[in-house]
Amino acid sequence: MSGGFDPGHRGVLTHRDLGRFPGETLFDRVGRVVCEAGCLPRKELYESWEVARRVHRRLRGGRAVELAAGHGLLAHLLVLLDRTRDAAIALDRRLPPSAATLHAALADTWPRLRGAVVHREADLDELPLEPTDLVVSAHACGALTDRVLDRALAVQARVAVLPCCHDEATCDAGGLLGFLPLGLAVDATRVGRLRAAGYEVSTATIPEAITPQNRLVVAWPGAVLSDRAAGRG
Repeated sequence: MSGGFDPGHRGVLTHRDLGRFPGETLFDRVGRVVCEAGCLPRKELYESWEVARRVHRRLRGGRAVELAAGHGLLAHLLVLLDRTRDAAIALDRRLPPSAATLHAALADTWPRLRGAVVHREADLDELPLEPTDLVVSAHACGALTDRVLDRALAVQARVAVLPCCHDEATCDAGGLLGFLPLGLAVDATRVGRLRAAGYEVSTATIPEAITPQNRLVVAWPGAVLSDRAAGRG
């Protein structure tokens, strides 16, 4: 992320950017595939990677379900990072046409993705969830993040969200606006809601150079991670 290369730029990565990813780390290998696919904004690569690796540190195993998924790169990365995870769904009400292009490019390099990651075009509430799922969403706008949390809480699934576009009219600020700016108040209220529901919560930030809306909330039910949630099942 140095040398004047802006990781938060919304321009599409292409073959001209291949030199930015010269190494053999998983990130660089994914970066080269994304460049060859020529359909993903630079910001989405960096954002998805930073979220995926932080979530992976805390929560392993189970099906990954990315809601409001867009291209679904986060779902793919959660499978690549965790060899115990063999299923993921990337769901959005309207998937970008290039989601299939990206999936095909990634699956050509990592064939297990072809059977593991499925795209679904449907409303966020239409997909049945299981308690063993890992529900994730990066930048589900405004109250859409709260719907993601609602879905996870309803089945006591693990959940990770990177909220954005906080809206005073539709998001609950928890009466904290006298102390905190809107976005921070809304996200603090979300953390309080998860804790009140019996969840353990970990908070972090991804680099602000990628996005100023960079607060990540990772949560799991109960005081102790189950063997499955800890990656031992």
